[in-house]
Amino acid sequence: MSHFDPVNFRGHFEFFQQNPDWVYLDNAATMHKPTAVLNAITRFYQRNNSNVHRGAHTLSQNATRAFEQARDDIAAFINAKDRQQIIFCSGATAALNQIAFGLMHTVLQPGDRILITALEHHANIVPWQLHCAGFGVTLDIVPLTADNKIDQQAFTRLLALQPKVVSFSHISNVLGHIQPIAQMIQQAKKAGAITVVDGAQGIVHDRIDVQLLDVDFYVWSGHKLYGPTGIGVLYGKTELLEQLKPIFGGGEMISEVQFSHSLFNKLPFRLEAGTPDISGAIGLAAAINWLQKFNTNEIKNYKTMLLKQFYNGLQAIPGLDILSSPVHNAGIVALNVQGEHPADVAELLNQQHVAVRGGQHCAMPFFSQLGLAGAVRFSFAPYNTEVEVATSLQALAQAVEILTA
Repeated sequence: MSHFDPVNFRGHFEFFQQNPDWVYLDNAATMHKPTAVLNAITRFYQRNNSNVHRGAHTLSQNATRAFEQARDDIAAFINAKDRQQIIFCSGATAALNQIAFGLMHTVLQPGDRILITALEHHANIVPWQLHCAGFGVTLDIVPLTADNKIDQQAFTRLLALQPKVVSFSHISNVLGHIQPIAQMIQQAKKAGAITVVDGAQGIVHDRIDVQLLDVDFYVWSGHKLYGPTGIGVLYGKTELLEQLKPIFGGGEMISEVQFSHSLFNKLPFRLEAGTPDISGAIGLAAAINWLQKFNTNEIKNYKTMLLKQFYNGLQAIPGLDILSSPVHNAGIVALNVQGEHPADVAELLNQQHVAVRGGQHCAMPFFSQLGLAGAVRFSFAPYNTEVEVATSLQALAQAVEILTA
């Protein structure tokens, strides 16, 4: 029996006090920010606003300490071996682009192969196409089973082609399906591949131990973890980070610049060109420190209960095609009303103040394979309530009645 208190958890978010008539179920797109995060950002700008690392004055030194403490907090949160393995960037998309660009012509060479899955977000497809496919690197795709899970037998077969890089999502942003990442990482490493995990949805679902997983790269966006937008984390093993070509050049990432040549700085700075998102890093660390006051397993059990309530309620609504499986699901349900466009369903829910997302969810290849225009996505968070689940089911039933009348 879970001891999680959703009322107490929800009380940390001013958004719900300001918007009591909204049911927010677009959490896979972005999470709301607790007061602890808002306060941390405000305190920085009000008390210590200054640039980091190179200022001679006390304000800059204070800002630097807060910024680098954020790096330490994040490293500890995912059990990174070394603080220099935490690279700040603008989000998971930027991190995946840095990896794809940085590996090309260093680790990756023409004739090599990269393996991804048919469930990937565009951010784990386009960077490999953009930075690698044009240089003679082949992109292989793991297909899905009939229930929209990664085909593990096909995964094993494709590993026999000896891909240099294997990159996949921890949790599907469309369906909520949790991938067996420990098993997949181990298999990929046995095949000699560098492993990359898109943890944009995974980081909020479970505590990540990068050393236990033995993953080479794990990336995520801060705003999926109750933090600010515009900040993200690229975790990588030191020896691989050192092989990445920086995607951006400029200040901070250099140790010497001449017109004839430049020398790169040490990690993590060689991959963090320009003034960083100082307040974003501080806000993300505040989110992590706040979140650790709650029990991860209790939160997971509570979300599972909400998901079960939602699935049970869906059975009473006729004319639905449910794409997501309730088994091994992190709290995301994608569905369609038969014969209706997902945008129309989402708009009818919007009119009833139920916030969901309708469309292809940055997964066009997935929906193309299914021959669908997209889906309506309901994504749950610990601050959602049983009453909100009931409200959303009632709103969906009414939308179906209007559309099928």
